[in-house]
Amino acid sequence: MNIIVCVKQTFDSEARILLDPKGLIDESAVKFIVNPYEEYAVEEAIVLTEKNGGQVTVVSASCQDPSQALRQCLAMGAGRAVWLDCGQADFADSHIYAEALGKWLNTQDYDLIFCGKEAIDDGMSELPSRLAEILDLPQVNTVSSVSIEDGKTTVRRDIEEGCEVIELNLPCLLSAQKGLNDPRYPSMRRILQAKKVRIERITLGDLGVSEEDRVPFVKIEEYLIPPARQGGRILNGTHQEAVAELLRELGDERRVI
Repeated sequence: MNIIVCVKQTFDSEARILLDPKGLIDESAVKFIVNPYEEYAVEEAIVLTEKNGGQVTVVSASCQDPSQALRQCLAMGAGRAVWLDCGQADFADSHIYAEALGKWLNTQDYDLIFCGKEAIDDGMSELPSRLAEILDLPQVNTVSSVSIEDGKTTVRRDIEEGCEVIELNLPCLLSAQKGLNDPRYPSMRRILQAKKVRIERITLGDLGVSEEDRVPFVKIEEYLIPPARQGGRILNGTHQEAVAELLRELGDERRVI
């Protein structure tokens, strides 16, 4: 069984985000990690290949070098790592990443594709559905349980006040969410071994991605850092006066209502 996991390298959720003089995110002092939802996907892929045999390949479509995240996946137990270098694009969005991944996946032999349900840096949740459409694959998003038997996979996804159990033929595409498993911590031995594995690098030109498909659908106008949190304010006076002042504050100052 060949399982491919699409991973993204993201900022550590504990990282303090700063802007450089050009107004762009300063990445010099930021710690990068595997997007947490992809960690669940990698762990599930490894568990399935341990049970059924096969290999796990991790692939990342990115403008920046994702080696740190890919090597973490290798240390967990993936056998192969690929970087689809989208650096030829001024800015890449989910559309460009999906086109790159789709071109590459069409050259691969696979039984199952995993993604994370979303990336914690942008929260768009677009890539799994875009990729499934490009590859013409059945898909289920936000799965919390996966089993494979007789060329079919049965998955569970949690919904409001219950869950859905869905059976799909292989190959298919699944996106993982929290609760699917508990990702393993790589041993020091595996971490050292992962540093020696060659990461394959493939460009958009190598993949034959057209100039039209290198144009992002999304344009970032500006990055803004949220204002510093301020202390609470106590409203004095009678109940009526306090309520009136609160409504004025929410409407005129905070523009909540």
